[in-house]
Amino acid sequence: MVSHEINIRILYKHTDQMGVVHHSNYIVFFEEARTELMRSIGITYADVERRGTMMPILDVNVKYIQPALYDEIISVRASIDTMPMARMVFAYEVRGADGRMIATGSTTLGFIDAATRRPQRVPAWLVEILEPILDK
Repeated sequence: MVSHEINIRILYKHTDQMGVVHHSNYIVFFEEARTELMRSIGITYADVERRGTMMPILDVNVKYIQPALYDEIISVRASIDTMPMARMVFAYEVRGADGRMIATGSTTLGFIDAATRRPQRVPAWLVEILEPILDK
């Protein structure tokens, strides 16, 4: 498993009239954490695309447990537990500064050839990067 954690301060724009984070923002928080996880292992989405691969979102799941509130600092941990084949699954945990679980979720991304837009398996170069990390 490989994981990376980021902190996010809840801004007014993230909340609804009650000062609670709007449910749609969790998907944005997941994207931020996923992007930084990939960056932490030496990959950016720009690198992936320069190498001729795109990674569209195929599925998103969120379980809301407790609300996050305006001006709160939350942590979002993204992790990869298994080697991707045709799909890459990221898991997420969102916690408050006090450690309480706010939400959990996952995203499943596919791999497509950027030129043909046809599905493909995980690129060999990505497997080479992930193998030593996921085998720990």
